Amino acid sequence: MSGAWAVQTFGLTKRFGQQVAVNGIDLQVPHGAVYGFLGPNGSGKTTTIRMLLGLISPSAGRHEILGQPFPASSGRVLPRVGALVEGPAFHPYLSGRDNLRRLDAADRYADPATATTRIDAALDRVGLLPAAGKRFRAYSLGMRQRLALANALLAPRDLLILDEPTNGLDPQGTREVRHLITDLAAEGCTVLLSTHLLSEVEQICTDVGVMHLGNLLSQSSLAQLQARATARIQVQTDQPAEAAQVLTALGLADVTVAEGLASAIAGDIAPEKVVIALVDAAVPVRGFAVVAPDLEEQFVALTGEGFHVGS
Repeated sequence: MSGAWAVQTFGLTKRFGQQVAVNGIDLQVPHGAVYGFLGPNGSGKTTTIRMLLGLISPSAGRHEILGQPFPASSGRVLPRVGALVEGPAFHPYLSGRDNLRRLDAADRYADPATATTRIDAALDRVGLLPAAGKRFRAYSLGMRQRLALANALLAPRDLLILDEPTNGLDPQGTREVRHLITDLAAEGCTVLLSTHLLSEVEQICTDVGVMHLGNLLSQSSLAQLQARATARIQVQTDQPAEAAQVLTALGLADVTVAEGLASAIAGDIAPEKVVIALVDAAVPVRGFAVVAPDLEEQFVALTGEGFHVGS
């Protein structure tokens, strides 16, 4: 693979009249990553994905897919890319299998000689093979989403771009799709996963980019994001004011007091030394913890807004 990134953008921007939907973002998706493109609905994720795939043109900036300039190299790149963006248009009167046959036949890069094998393999991979002969109009929303995923998997892919792939799925279907994404990544496929579900990012992503109001506020590996999180010491006690004095004396920052609780930024002091100091000061300790903020708290810190956790 050429280049360090499976997807890279340079000041990518999209305006609709006076509205800036995507504001000069520099996206960097590593090869082999499951990149969680995280943000609430309306944050610019889908608009970005549509620009990446050449479905709409950027107002400014440029991007590369699999190390190739896009759209100049689209003929070489697109056969290696599978995508799920709001789902392809399926014919309601055709079966799931026949819909995939139609879409595969329209793909000039697909080999007709292997169509039946590839279609059945894709249906099997998303758990739709038993329902392959059923007409699309009889499919549930979750089954329709699975069929759209199967369409993205009709050929081996180096990159999958998935916009809300678990939308409409029941909990079991959601788990199966997450396992599928993990398996594909283990096979070497890079996955760009657009989602508004924090749990989805925490469970399967290796990297994360946070979008808000068209801006890319943060991107890094998930491990780096978690490492940057500021942990806090929490002391449960019936003498929180006295506990706060001990924390302050130790040089800990941002000391706060609440009913039955004293808290401070953990800093570089070993937790056991804090406990010893509390005991030496005769502060009764009912509970002690070092708590790092979860992904939701980090999102709120970045954006100043709440977020949908999801499951």
